[in-house]
Order: sequence, then C-alpha cells, then structure tokens
Amino acid sequence: MLTIGAGAYTHDLLLPDHDAIAEWRRLRDRLAHADRATTAAALATLAGGIRRTVIGTIAAAGIGHAGGDLSVTDILTTLYGAVLRVDPANPGWPDRDRLILSKGHCAVALYTTLTTCGYFSAERLSSFAAPLSPLNGHPSRRAVPGIETSTGPLGHGLPVGVGIAVGLRLRGSAARTVVVLGDGELQEGSNWEAAMAAGHRGLTSLTAVIDRNGLQQGARTSATNDLEPLADKWAAFGWEAVEVDGHDHLALLDAITAPHDAGKPRAVIARTVKGRGVSFMEDRVEWHHKVPDSEQARLALEELR
Repeated sequence: MLTIGAGAYTHDLLLPDHDAIAEWRRLRDRLAHADRATTAAALATLAGGIRRTVIGTIAAAGIGHAGGDLSVTDILTTLYGAVLRVDPANPGWPDRDRLILSKGHCAVALYTTLTTCGYFSAERLSSFAAPLSPLNGHPSRRAVPGIETSTGPLGHGLPVGVGIAVGLRLRGSAARTVVVLGDGELQEGSNWEAAMAAGHRGLTSLTAVIDRNGLQQGARTSATNDLEPLADKWAAFGWEAVEVDGHDHLALLDAITAPHDAGKPRAVIARTVKGRGVSFMEDRVEWHHKVPDSEQARLALEELR
C-alpha cells in the first residue's frame, strides 16, 4: 500500500520471508562443514535458480539488464551462499558484513539473491519496476531490506564502500565490506580516488569484486577506454589483485576469503561472460539492456534448466 502525507511517499514494507530464511540458514550451516565438491554443487544449484528467476522477472516487467545480471549471478551466489555474515531477519544488525552492488543497474540479480536468503518474499519480484514499487530498476536502501547504499550512478559504490570500511574500523568492528563493480564503471575516476585512499589506509576488511565481462553499454570496454593491465592498476594503487574465473564458485570463494596477508585491500577480478548460461545472450553487447520477448524467454529458461 502507498500512503501519501507531508509531501513524502512511503512504500509498503518488504517483510522477511521466514521460511526462506530458515532454508538459507540450513544451507549456510551445511556448507560450513561441507567438502568442496558439495559446496560447488550447492552453489551451482542456487545460481541456476537465480538465473531462471532473473529471466522471468525481466521478461515479465519488460525492462532490465539481463546480460549483466547473468554475468554477476555467480559472484552474488558465492557471497550470500558461503561468505557474508548477514542476518536476513535483522538487516540492520550492527556487526553484519556490508555488500554494495555498485553496478546498480543489475538490481534484479541482487533482488533475486536477497529473496533466496529471505530478506523478502520472492513473490514480490512480480512488482519489479512497476510504478511506485520499492523494487526499482536501481536498488534503494530506503525501500529494500538488505541494500546498504542506493546505487545507479556508476563510480559511486567503491567510494561509499571505502567510507563504510573506515567507519567500521574506527568502531572496532570485524565486519567486512564487499563492493561488486562492473568493469565499464572502472572508467570513472572516482573509483581510482577511492582505491588510492583504501590502499593508503591499508583497509584489509575491504574487498572489491569486479564483474569483468568485457562489455558495457554499446561496446566492448577495450573499445571505449581500455582497462588493461587491470590487475597491475589495482596493485599500483596499493591493493592485492587476484584474477579468477568469475563463474567458478570455488575459485571465487577462495579468492574472497583468503587471509589478507599483505595488509592491503583486495581486488578480485572475476572474468565473466555477459549473458552467462543463455547461448544467444552470451558475450553479446546488445543484451546490456535488451529485454527478451516471450519466445526468447522460453528458450532461455529451457537452456537454464
């Protein structure tokens, strides 16, 4: 329900899904003691369900960024399935880890991942991008539980993440801050100012994960403004840089959770494929924000079974 008063709009609340929370907790407990093969299989199953929901949500809404949602899915699955210390029943828990999706246009992948944890019911995804829906095309921290900062304008997530990491350190908190960035947005200078500040301060609680799919709106990143050698750039700003297959859950898990022995923040460059899992979307620049029609959605869901 939408209420109007004193010139402000207040959306209906997205309430916790306690059944989903219980299922997510069982998964986390199981993976905490599982062998690597079991962990990989469980995360792959979780990612497959998220991808199918992403396609269905975008097709129904007629708006979205399917290619980038599918490329970032394995990153988000690994983080929420096996890494982040969060409590969906208490999103404001002071000692929670913080996740910032700087590439905010890929909100559907994040919203869907949050529903698998139980932050709110998956049924609410049907309202994505509807007029006055809390599930906007870019995530809002004032409308959606589990969102740490509103994102959309590219280049903002990492500066905010640096500030959060500094604040947590001053408070004596052991909480981690993870910022998921698109590779195209690394052409924004604000990221490198933030990277320099984080390197200078030795923010070992800060991890940047770059969804390195090589494509941005309209072109390849190399054609727009070449980023390579990307790992060397992060290292030059005082970060530990690690490159991994961004669709390998175990490789992501190892890269994100390894001790920060170097006393530096860590940049995980996750090599991904835009449109991952759907053959006619993979590595195709037009799927940055193209919406599948009903037949394309059907074919995509068949491939993702």
